[in-house]
Amino acid sequence: MKSFYRYAITSILLSYSAVSIAACPPDGKTQENLLVLKESKWQIADAQQRQQSALNLLDCLASPNPQLRDEIAFEALSFWMRSELLTTETMQTIRQQLQTQIAAPRTKNDPGFQQPFAALVLAEVARVDRRKAFMSEAQRQEMVSLAAQYLRSIQDYRGYDEKQGWRHGVAHAADWMMQLSLNPALNKSQHSLMLEALCLKIRNDQHFYQYGEGERLMTPVFYLALRSALTPEEWNDWFDSLLTTSLDSKRTTQASLARKHNLTAFLSAMYLNLQESKQAALQEKFLPLVIKSLKKLN
Repeated sequence: MKSFYRYAITSILLSYSAVSIAACPPDGKTQENLLVLKESKWQIADAQQRQQSALNLLDCLASPNPQLRDEIAFEALSFWMRSELLTTETMQTIRQQLQTQIAAPRTKNDPGFQQPFAALVLAEVARVDRRKAFMSEAQRQEMVSLAAQYLRSIQDYRGYDEKQGWRHGVAHAADWMMQLSLNPALNKSQHSLMLEALCLKIRNDQHFYQYGEGERLMTPVFYLALRSALTPEEWNDWFDSLLTTSLDSKRTTQASLARKHNLTAFLSAMYLNLQESKQAALQEKFLPLVIKSLKKLN
C-alpha cells in the first residue's frame, strides 16, 4: 500500500511538471484592478473570462503580498468554487496545478507561502468534490495520499506575521484533511492514512503551537470519529499512539513541554466538542479515550 502512495505522489510530479501559470498580479491587471473586483464581490459575467481569471490568480497564492495572496487570490477562488461558478475542467486544472506545487520539494529561498495556500485552496477543491463529485476514485486517492504526505512533511511552523500575514501550514493542511474527512466516498484505509499523518503532527514535540493548530487538527479527527468504519480497538490504538514518544518522561525539556502543550490543546478541544455534540453514542465511545489520554499527560 505504501508503494502505491509513493507512486501516486511521483505520478503527480511527472504528469504535471509542464504546467505553467501566470505572474502575480496577472498580465494586464494591477492590484488596484483586483481590489475593484473584490469590491464587486468577484462578479465576472463572462463565464470564460471567469475561468481564466481563476487560473490566472493561482500564482498569487505564492505572493509575499498578503493582500494579493489571502484577501484576493484565496477569497476569489473560494467564492467562485462555493458559488459553483467554475467548470469541471477549471477545477481539474486547479487541482492538478496546486497538487504539483504541494508535491514539489521546497527550494532553499522559498518564503513559505506557496504550499500552505495551495493546501488551503485544495481544501476548497475537496469541498467541491464532496458536495458534487467531479474527481475519479484514483484522483481522490491521489489527493488523500498527497494531503497526508504534506502534513507529515511540514517543518515550517510559522503562523502569523504582522507584515507578511499568514503561512499556517499545519492549520491549512488540517483544513484540507477536514474537507476530505467529510467525504462519504472515502474508505477506511484512506481514513487510516489521514489519521496516521494527523497523529504525527498532533503530538509534535518540535514546536509549541500558538495559532489554534490544536483545534484545527482536532476537527478532521472529530468528523472521522463520526463516520469512519474504524473499530473501537483501532481507535483505542490510535489514541495510544498519540502518547507514544521516545522522550525521557522523567526529564523536563523543551521537547517534552512542547509535546504536552500540543497534545493538551488537541485533547481539550476534542473533549469540548464531544461534550457539545450531544450525541450519546459518540460520547460513550470517545470520551473515555480522551479522558484517559488527558490523565496520562498529567
